[in-house]
Amino acid sequence: MFRRTFWFTAGAAAGVWATTKVNRKLRQLTPESLAAQAANKAIDAGHRLKEFALDVRDGMVQREAELGEVLGLNGHPDPELPTQRRIREIDGGQSGDNKQIKYIDNTTYSYNRNEDH
Repeated sequence: MFRRTFWFTAGAAAGVWATTKVNRKLRQLTPESLAAQAANKAIDAGHRLKEFALDVRDGMVQREAELGEVLGLNGHPDPELPTQRRIREIDGGQSGDNKQIKYIDNTTYSYNRNEDH
C-alpha cells in the first residue's frame, strides 16, 4: 500500500514539474517574448559597440598625444615669434610667402581625409 502511494506521489510530482517546465518554455517562445528578447540583445549589442568605439577613441587620443610629444607638436610655440613665423617653424620653412596661414592653438579639426564626415 505504501509503495503504491509513494509511486503515485512521485508520478504526480514529476507531472507537475514537467508541466511547469513546458509552460515556461512555451511562454518564452511566444512572439512577444521573442521580440522582447531580440530587443534586449540589440540594446546590449549597441552598448557594447558604443563602449568599443569609446575605447578606440580614447586609444586614438592617447596615441595622438604620444606622437605629438615625440614630434614636438604639443609644446607651445615661442611666444616672441610672430604667427607667420610660428607656422614656418612648424612646417620647417615650407610655407609660401603669399599664403595667409592662421595658427590655431588646440584645434580639434582633423585633416585626415580618410575620416567619415
